[in-house]
Amino acid sequence: MRKIAVLTSGGDAPGMNAAIRAVVRAGIYSGFQVFGVMRGLQGLIQGDWQAMNLGSVADIIHRGGTVLKTSRSEEFMEIKGRVTAYRNLQRAGIDNLAIIGGNGSLTGGWEISKLGVNVIGIPATIDNDIAETTSIGFDTAVNTVADAINRIRDTASSHGRVFIIEVMGRHCGEIALSAGVAGGAESILIPEINNDLREVVNKIKQGAKRGKLYSIVLVAEGAGSTYEIKEILAEQTGMDVKVIILGHIQRGGTPSAADRILASAMGKAAVDNISEGKRNVMMAGDCHNIEGVSLEGALNKNRQVRNDLVALARVLST
Repeated sequence: MRKIAVLTSGGDAPGMNAAIRAVVRAGIYSGFQVFGVMRGLQGLIQGDWQAMNLGSVADIIHRGGTVLKTSRSEEFMEIKGRVTAYRNLQRAGIDNLAIIGGNGSLTGGWEISKLGVNVIGIPATIDNDIAETTSIGFDTAVNTVADAINRIRDTASSHGRVFIIEVMGRHCGEIALSAGVAGGAESILIPEINNDLREVVNKIKQGAKRGKLYSIVLVAEGAGSTYEIKEILAEQTGMDVKVIILGHIQRGGTPSAADRILASAMGKAAVDNISEGKRNVMMAGDCHNIEGVSLEGALNKNRQVRNDLVALARVLST
């Protein structure tokens, strides 16, 4: 019987459990024996996995986090660690590895694929910074931020304050951009474009002239120092400026319906690609269409900022 190992690695993302469930159930349906690896890539090095059955993934589709746990393995970054992991897989007769995670995890997958194991990537990261696809967890994170904007707007309007909300994304502004448009933020600062704080100041002042005494400024964590931005806005507008850093609250919580569907579709597609003999591919697409693309190719591409959303945000925030 052919075997598949599935793991989650790196930062957790809502929908990872739905993807695990799909790989396990689709794998068993297709005649594979499926193993769940504990604690991500580190679990491969330690040979820490267990056989999964249909009941192993019951009642997890709605849960955030990952039942397989996750970690960031420094040991796997070294060739010695990857060779150990590969030999463990060989001894167990596991020749297919489904990795659910972000850029770093999928890069680790590509490196171990060079040793001979077939790696199928399933993109899962709230940052949505992987080229050619929407990532599992992004939709939930955007909804979490949009909900936070709604709540913060209430107190901002009550006190006549400017609130700067910092969101995750590392060097990618996808969460800030999408949540900012959805939440009606007055200004959105992302690392992919040149951010002119004079424009932000002018918007705040123009709003005040027409009677709007509060503003919401969304800042992606890679767009500069949030507290330096606060000092500049406070000095140049004369308004009370507060900072909210949402942090890891964006990672947790029940995955949205869209993320559950995307994760389920990608998990099944991963098994289908293995059955069809595809090697070292990443699942890419959206809820309506999933295809396997070159894992190496996807990792070597930079995700492009959505200029249509940038333009939309500028028009609607005037």
